[in-house]
Amino acid sequence: MGYAHAFHAPFGAHFLGWRRSRNGQAEVVYDDGVSRRMVWRLDGLVDEAALDDALAEAVGAARVVPALMSELKKRAIAVEAVIR
Repeated sequence: MGYAHAFHAPFGAHFLGWRRSRNGQAEVVYDDGVSRRMVWRLDGLVDEAALDDALAEAVGAARVVPALMSELKKRAIAVEAVIR
């Protein structure tokens, strides 16, 4: 079974987390707590500490998804949308 890391917004229902699937591939999950859930698959090997930092920074932003994309880009972590 895989394992996961999760971050919740300090104020609001936003959730960001990452997990490893059974085949070892990392995925980022976003949920706004109401109606929107998005999943991105990460390409290649991922520095887990950098990914944790990116999610922690993004979840506290007013616009979580754009902040997430910006933080991942800063850390050169490539993603591919799986569920939108």
